Amino acid sequence: MATRVDVVVVGGGAMGSAAAWQLTRRGREVTLLERFGQGHKNGASHGASRNFNLSYDDDTYLPLLAEALPLWRELEAESGVSVLEQVGLANHGANPAFDAIAEALPRYGFDAFFLTPEEAGERWPGIRFDGRVLVTPQAGRLDADAAVSALQSAAAAGGASVRHHSRVVAMRVVSDDSVLVEVQPVDAVSGEASGARYTLDARRVVVTLGAWTAKLVGSSLALPRLVVTQEQPAHFAVRDASLDWPGFNHAQSPTDRSYDYWYSNVYGMFTPGQGVKAGWHGTGEVIDPDARTFRSDADQLAALQRYADEWLPGVDSDSPVEISCTYTTTADSNFVVDSVGPLSIGAGFSGHGFKFTPSIGRMLADLVDDVGPAPALFSLHASRG
Repeated sequence: MATRVDVVVVGGGAMGSAAAWQLTRRGREVTLLERFGQGHKNGASHGASRNFNLSYDDDTYLPLLAEALPLWRELEAESGVSVLEQVGLANHGANPAFDAIAEALPRYGFDAFFLTPEEAGERWPGIRFDGRVLVTPQAGRLDADAAVSALQSAAAAGGASVRHHSRVVAMRVVSDDSVLVEVQPVDAVSGEASGARYTLDARRVVVTLGAWTAKLVGSSLALPRLVVTQEQPAHFAVRDASLDWPGFNHAQSPTDRSYDYWYSNVYGMFTPGQGVKAGWHGTGEVIDPDARTFRSDADQLAALQRYADEWLPGVDSDSPVEISCTYTTTADSNFVVDSVGPLSIGAGFSGHGFKFTPSIGRMLADLVDDVGPAPALFSLHASRG
């Protein structure tokens, strides 16, 4: 017999945890179901560093950033956990959008200014800068692990039932006010089924399953194509612990042969206690998230080491510590945030979504409460290019 509940959130990564937090703040009864244990490394939300990157010129994303910054601070105040450090971010290289970004940011309360490569190098000697440098001082670094934990703790403090090791194996929409959610408890060590399945009858369901989204709801919803890749950034040990490090984005020039070994543009940031994180963006192998090898591509790693040797003089390029994570992306890299009946979906965030987490949580809560739609750009029916 099914247990009647109010809202079930399927997937306890960043976005699902944020949705649970926002819903409990509104007085909704929430059950958050997560297949893996807290702090697991199977998805896209783990690790100790993400860039809080403000470098957008789009009037859909910039309001969400302006909303996210105070929400991150509210989470810190509510949970007592430090999540965001505003160390700034330096953009350099051949990015034609720099002027549009610098013009757009002040409209949303953010500062932006340019430095010469010499000026930026004096300020941040661990980086060799490539052309003029667009600095966004209110940008910074998010602690992803701490953020997810804080979101879940805040949701639980608001009354949410947070259930790890609880895999949703099936869902069936019965009516506009009833979704049957079948849950299989799993063993914390082996990940295998452990104990009897049970069913929740939810008034509303939020699906935020990252790489597993299509596996659960792809046959019942007209999802855009979601491509799951295994990415492999790395941490490099710093040579001088006294140096300051901003986050950084480095754009390659498509006409300069010296960038031919690059796989994509480069992003990075300093991770306290681990070194400088750097990575190619969205260049990993397409994978099944349930059949990951966690093995890196040796050529991509070698190219990343070459990048560190050429452009990051403040690190030891011979000492990479690899990271394995997943991206789940749409064809145009825009998010999916939408509802169909009692189901709300959040997907396609990997690569640039983490900074928006509390804003995504608010949008998903709005969908559950029928407050209003998310931006048209994120619709299930949006043209994806």
